[in-house]
Amino acid sequence: MGLVFDIETIGYEFETLSESQQEFLLRYAEQEKDEVKKVEKIEDVKRYLSLYPFTAKIIAIGLLNTETENTVVLFESSESDEWVSDEKKTKYKPLPEVEMIKFFWDCVSKVDTVITFNGRNFDIPFIMLRSALLKIRPTKNLLKNRYDSTSHIDLLEQFTFYGITKKFNLDFYCHAFGIESPKSKGITGMEVKELYKAGRIKDIAIYCGDDVRATYELYKIWKEYLNLS
Repeated sequence: MGLVFDIETIGYEFETLSESQQEFLLRYAEQEKDEVKKVEKIEDVKRYLSLYPFTAKIIAIGLLNTETENTVVLFESSESDEWVSDEKKTKYKPLPEVEMIKFFWDCVSKVDTVITFNGRNFDIPFIMLRSALLKIRPTKNLLKNRYDSTSHIDLLEQFTFYGITKKFNLDFYCHAFGIESPKSKGITGMEVKELYKAGRIKDIAIYCGDDVRATYELYKIWKEYLNLS
């Protein structure tokens, strides 16, 4: 049995970081002589805080069971606003980050393979480090030998043959293979922060679920046509 998963993250407000952390992050931007470029580099630093587990948190995790094709999306919410989409075979469940991560590792312990898109370079290291920060021990090592796809199939690695060919984003592969892109509804990863600030966490949860399902559809193509081992 396989488990397809994806995470959505949100960076902390820059001002909440310690003074030394701020100085470290801005060390190159502050060296810029051109004031316009300097401002741009500072804004870039703040924009990319969501990419680092020490300056961001997980606000949604989407999980799809490859046997049942059922999906559960865990998302941050202070309200008990759980709901189900029968059409998408998806359950949306609000949980704090620490409980999301515990739920994730419990699911991972029960499956043979985890499937991601760019999970080796982002999702898995991020969730492992967030786990350590929250004093949660992972149930399985998903970052073993890069070329061993027994326990983890990273579709970006597979579709580029481990970096031999050009990398494209998930949206690009979806269009190429005739899969409905999660970005077709006008939301991309870059909009997550603005949606979060606007209190639209449910939209983020739906986007995360759509991301997981698109990854699953791409996985089926890989499995049928490219998995030749």
